[in-house]
Amino acid sequence: MDRLVNTVRPYAWGSVTAIPELLGQQPTGQPQAELWMGAHPGAPSRVDRGDGPRPLDELIAADPQGELGAAAVAGFGPGLPFLFKVLAAGIPLSIQAHPTLAQARAGFADEQARGIPLDAPERNYRDANHKPELICALDAFDGLCGFRHPTDAADLIAGLRVPALDPVIAILRGRPEGEALREALAAILSMDGATTAAVVGEVAEAVVRAAETDPAGPYAAYTRITRTFPGDIGLIAGMLLNHIRLQPGEALYLGAGVPHGYLYGTAVEIMANSDNVLRAGLTPKHIDVPELLRIVEFEAAAPDVLRPVPVADNPGEGLYPVPIDEFRLSRFDLGTEPRRIDGRAPQILLCTAGTARLTAADGSTVDLARGESAFLPATGKDTELAGPGATLFRATVTL
Repeated sequence: MDRLVNTVRPYAWGSVTAIPELLGQQPTGQPQAELWMGAHPGAPSRVDRGDGPRPLDELIAADPQGELGAAAVAGFGPGLPFLFKVLAAGIPLSIQAHPTLAQARAGFADEQARGIPLDAPERNYRDANHKPELICALDAFDGLCGFRHPTDAADLIAGLRVPALDPVIAILRGRPEGEALREALAAILSMDGATTAAVVGEVAEAVVRAAETDPAGPYAAYTRITRTFPGDIGLIAGMLLNHIRLQPGEALYLGAGVPHGYLYGTAVEIMANSDNVLRAGLTPKHIDVPELLRIVEFEAAAPDVLRPVPVADNPGEGLYPVPIDEFRLSRFDLGTEPRRIDGRAPQILLCTAGTARLTAADGSTVDLARGESAFLPATGKDTELAGPGATLFRATVTL
């Protein structure tokens, strides 16, 4: 077992206080957006096995089977296939979607063949992997996820009484579901610059007025966008999406092609290792409208909120089921009885409440306070978890 030393990513949308509070540190006054746990080369965790801190990705590369186990290497290759995070949104993140594995491979190969540098701002595919995600709230967490039914989106937009959006409303009310959503999003994202600024400004004023009249109404969630992204077309694009508020312990799985955006709150997030993002607003970064429209799934669906499901053969473990094997997230709320986890797969344990003690088969221990995490190589041997009142999230793979 290895205690992890992790990197905090200071993206501009990050909360100033949430991650320092989790770690028991004083805020620096600067945004702290994501705490990364894993072996992503952009900010790998570090471990010290007696010869000084070393990046986890280097340790895994030196002995993939010893760290990950033969089964994981056979199934996912010689690298940790997931990235585990604490995400703390102080302001909204970009509205985005991610490609399928086939789309990512084709897009990456195409951009490589065209000689687009990996760090170019206009690059869509920075690797050849997909990026499914699972996000689980640590506190009340607001987000946008999946398309509203076209008539519901039309009603929401129409309630603002902005005449410039009448053509979008007509599309939503007059065409079949998938076509309506696709053409409405295309129309919104294709507004010219001068029109966009004027229309978004009018929409923002209407949103603020409506939210003041009804603070618990359907427009209130969008007021954060008006404050932090004035003039951004994502305000209108976001009205095509469902607003959702997750309560602590609730989660969302976001597969390929599902448009989504996080608005505010703190959560743990696990994803396949990839940086492939197609954006639709709330960002100064590149928006490739044709490619976004190509990879998005234009299907209306209410968000499927996940809650932990008891694991039959491991009492005390609650699993968030997802349809992929690259990552598996579960949660332990520890009581007086110790719990055990098997060691067939590599895993990362994060403590989010209380203090937990991990005891390996050889008797060695690691104590994790709130905000601390550990990497457990695939030894094939069980680890005991103890600590009344502690909460642990377990990130691993499905073998």
